Parts: sequence; C-alpha cells; structure tokens
Amino acid sequence: MQYRRLGNTGLNISALSFGSWVTFQNQADVDAAVEMMAAAYDAGVNFFDNAQVYAGGKSEEIMGAALKKLGWRRSSYLVSTKLFWGFHDGPLEKNTLNRKYLVESMDGCLQRLDLDHVDLLYCHRDDEVTPVEEIAWAMHNIIERGQALYWGTSEWGADRILAAIEVCEKHHLHKPVVEQPVYNLFERHRFGSDYDPVYKEKGYGSTTWSPLASGLLTGKYNDGIPEGSRGSLPTMQWMAEELTDAQKIDKVRALVPLADDMGASLAQFSLAWCLQNAHVSSVITGASKVSQVHENMKALEFSHRFTPEVMQAINQVFAED
Repeated sequence: MQYRRLGNTGLNISALSFGSWVTFQNQADVDAAVEMMAAAYDAGVNFFDNAQVYAGGKSEEIMGAALKKLGWRRSSYLVSTKLFWGFHDGPLEKNTLNRKYLVESMDGCLQRLDLDHVDLLYCHRDDEVTPVEEIAWAMHNIIERGQALYWGTSEWGADRILAAIEVCEKHHLHKPVVEQPVYNLFERHRFGSDYDPVYKEKGYGSTTWSPLASGLLTGKYNDGIPEGSRGSLPTMQWMAEELTDAQKIDKVRALVPLADDMGASLAQFSLAWCLQNAHVSSVITGASKVSQVHENMKALEFSHRFTPEVMQAINQVFAED
C-alpha cells in the first residue's frame, strides 16, 4: 500500500480506500462487510468511508457491526461519515447544513456506527441557504465536542471552500481540510483550474469517489446491464441511462487495448489513472464481493506505468470531453 498525506494534516491515508455506498445493505450484509473490510485492511487500507444517508442509515449500522466484529485497534484506521440529505422531509431536517441539523444528526451517526467519534466528517453537499459562518461554527463545535477529528466538504465549489477556510482562519476555528469530489476518466471538473487555490495554495486534501464511474469503467456494461450488477438493482435504475450511454461505452472500449498493453484489467487501469493526480489523497473503491477488493488493490502495481505516451493516448480517447 502507498500512503499519502491528507492535505496539510498529519494523517497518512492509504492511497486506495474502501467505501460502503450502494453495496452495504443493498448487496452486502454484516458478514460480507466483515470479509471485504478485512481483505482491504489486510492490503493496507486504513480509511473506510460512509454517510448518514447511505441505505437510509443501514450502511452505518452494518459498518459499525463489522468494525465491532473485526476488533481492530481504533488508532489503526479512519472512518468517515457525511451529513446533508437527512432522513425526513421536515424543513429543518432535509437538504440542509443548519446548525441544529448538524449537531443533532451527529449523535445518530455515532450511535449507528457504534463509535465514540469519526475521524472525518464531511458536509455531503453545499447548502447555499445556510451562511457559511454557521456551517463552519457548527463543524468546529462538533470537533470540540470530540465527535469528529477533522471536517471537510463534498462536491463544493472552490469559492465556497475558500470562504469556509477564510471564516475559520478569521475566528481561529478548526478549518475544513479535505474535499470528497467525483473523479474518474469521465468526470474531472472538480480538479479544474478554478480549484488551484484550494489544492495548491491552501493544501486541501481529497478523497475521491466513483473512480470507476459506477462500474462503467470496468467494461462490464459494454454489452448491456448484466444481472446482479449495480446497474440492475431496483434502487439504482436512475443510473441505467448513463451505464448504457453509447458514446461513453465507445470510449470505454477504446481504453481496453491501453489496459491490455499494461497488463491491467480495465478497472485496475482506471483506478491507477486516478492516482496520477498529485492532489488526490485517496481513491475510494467499492466492492460487493472479496474478489473485487483483491482486484482493486492490485491497481497500485500500475500507478507508475502511465508514461507521457499512455497519457496522450488516454487524452485522445476523451478529446471531445
């Protein structure tokens, strides 16, 4: 395993990490979670990502039960959760980062995870209605209460991240230190030039999600949606159009010879590409079975194989994007 600094913090985070989105509860129970998390941990993974909203809270419950069974030293791993969407339709409880929602929701997250604290707490999306000062103070207070150690953002615009940092610096609060953006060969906008002040000047870290574009970059959807895949789940039907997009499938097929020349599977190739970005602290992987965990971890073997010629060939495939 490779380890990278999480931004300007003192944390060394595994370059590949393990997340529970989609799979926990939908495709994996506690026993399966134990097996997959153990495989990841044995490979050197020390960061396990979650969120309040995943599977309506069941994902946190499954991860909490798995961690209890695994019995690892608490100091040896990092756990995250994220807040924003909420469980209820009330005006105080949905799609918000108001202080009341953040502070009260944290108790439920820790109860489901069966932990005293999470290491990373993310604002799962931006809330442009709630003042950034209110968000920053609430996250600072959660940290001061010992319920989280660091906080960050997910899918925030660069200007809002910089505004949050500015508020924290002005009032000597715990600053946000990490963004969790979508990042894969199809989606690169969260590392555009407008984010240079965030990563280059402020030293922000990143834990990226969807490195395989919901499985599209594994090649499994090249001939339609296979039974038992993520795209076949009733709860994931909203993904079907993207997973069968003819133009995207053509690009995936064009990557196959490049991966073959490298001796990598398409999934390993796509994961390894994400690691080329110096501002990526950790790439969050997902899996529904142990064999996928093992395959994903081997992506590290190819992370140094992206020569200028390979990168040029990749850029030609995505020249229209």
